[in-house]
Amino acid sequence: MQKKISQKMLQDYQCYLIQEEKSPATIEKYMRDIQGFVRFSAGRMVTKELVLEYKQQIITTYAARSVNSKLAALMSFFHFLGWQDCRVKNIRLQRQTFQSENRELTKGEYLRLLQAAKRNPRLCLLLETICATGIRVSELQYFTVEAVSVGTITVRCKGKTRNIFIPGKLRKRLLAFARQKKITSGALFRTRSGNPMNRSNIWAQMKSLCASAQVNPQKVFPHNLRKLFARTFYAMEKDIAKLADILGHSSINTTRIYIMTTGAEHRRQLERMGLVI
Repeated sequence: MQKKISQKMLQDYQCYLIQEEKSPATIEKYMRDIQGFVRFSAGRMVTKELVLEYKQQIITTYAARSVNSKLAALMSFFHFLGWQDCRVKNIRLQRQTFQSENRELTKGEYLRLLQAAKRNPRLCLLLETICATGIRVSELQYFTVEAVSVGTITVRCKGKTRNIFIPGKLRKRLLAFARQKKITSGALFRTRSGNPMNRSNIWAQMKSLCASAQVNPQKVFPHNLRKLFARTFYAMEKDIAKLADILGHSSINTTRIYIMTTGAEHRRQLERMGLVI
């Protein structure tokens, strides 16, 4: 049987993900990753050899975790289609001990980004909202005037519901922003057309701050604000189980990745031990 991906297959799979109650962000990512393979295949018949060729191509472009994430979306799609003979294995990952120094956003760099964003009050407040609460960028939609007025955001994601508390100072600033922009209900962070800001809007605006903030662009993306929240919280509380609950993680192993220190920090800790006379 010759295998070729059609538009109907993609639509049927998207409907399947919706029925499986996957979050909108997950559905968007899966479909984006599958479309990447479709572009690569350029109308060719899908075979295991073609998938292995695609795997080698993305290995040269993306980090190992990103490669496995893209393959997971594609393998799920193949499973849905019953194309088991096209499935390939993930890259085997050795557990990382340290975070790469050129990927970790420090608090000092975050503060420089805020300073650079002062000319764009909405963007500045958006960065503070993500970093002060540890939310996923896809969860900004839940920051409505109504929820902020109460002081608690209820997030429903991946079949789970959790409450996010807003620091008092942030809550006052969010409500002041709503009054200034004459937003009386619904999402606080919107585009000029009135739609909630999405990942691509925020990503592009964050990248525009890098030069004036003198921060490596590789470090500047929404998820790194969430990781900075996690490291800052853990440094104060040392309670990884509580942090996992706040972040909405099902596994503490995921949370461990968020609080991983850099090799430089580990070297400083070794020096402070004073075990070499």
